[in-house]
Amino acid sequence: MLWFSLSLTCALSVAVVDLLSKKAMGKTPPYVVAWVRLGYCIPFLAVSLLWIKVPPLDATFFQILFLMLPLEITALLLYTHAIGESPLSLTIPFLALTPVFLIITARVILGEKPDASGLAGILMITTGAYLLNLQNLRQGWLEPVRAIAREPGSRKMIAVAFLYSITAVLGKAAILHSSAPFFGVTYFPLLALLSFPFLGLKGKVAYRTLFSRKKIFLLIGLVQTIMIFTHVTAIRLIEVPYMVSIKRTSLLFAILFGGIFFKEKAIRQRLFGGLWMVAGVVLILL
Repeated sequence: MLWFSLSLTCALSVAVVDLLSKKAMGKTPPYVVAWVRLGYCIPFLAVSLLWIKVPPLDATFFQILFLMLPLEITALLLYTHAIGESPLSLTIPFLALTPVFLIITARVILGEKPDASGLAGILMITTGAYLLNLQNLRQGWLEPVRAIAREPGSRKMIAVAFLYSITAVLGKAAILHSSAPFFGVTYFPLLALLSFPFLGLKGKVAYRTLFSRKKIFLLIGLVQTIMIFTHVTAIRLIEVPYMVSIKRTSLLFAILFGGIFFKEKAIRQRLFGGLWMVAGVVLILL
């Protein structure tokens, strides 16, 4: 059950990074925070290079990177805009849709197929998205769905969930053609380097902003590094949909953080939807 412990640690790390990112966006533009989540990992990842060996790399590894990088950068920009525009409790939970999309992408790319109980758990997680807006049910049974359509952050996060269903599978393939530690240490700095020039499109002020709040930015980088290592290690030990399903329990932490730190409304109802998703996770484990 090492994969489960690593995946759960990864989930908590994701929620903490989201909390810190939303706090940072009070004074920092979303596109800068998006880069901080990548770039401020580099000092911590660089230290780990001292004991990580470079594995043999084939052409497939570089082909996978070529496919992943634009998808990952797009997803990160959508992600940070989503949590900046809408409550954490109405954005992060929609990442639980990733395992549903993974039913298709993991089957097509890796040939992985969840068993019956795993499939039921994944579908149970998905129905929790409807329950997140249960307080709108009095206006009609379709109103919770319409509420999703009205919330810009929710819409963006659904797109992110789909993109992550592709990058998660490609990421595992890249790990199989290299190693988990090597991929984790090199992939995110590469993302940071490739996306750095795009900050210039917003003017020189974007570059100055990168160093305006070093304490919270370094904390984001540290927790993001923990997320990276737990993710790449866990995903090598278990099928992608199961690992990602556990990782998506970060939504419960996000809902709680939204209520505690940002005084978001309807937390009880959203926790009910979140708990329903976690029940799906338990079904997967059983």
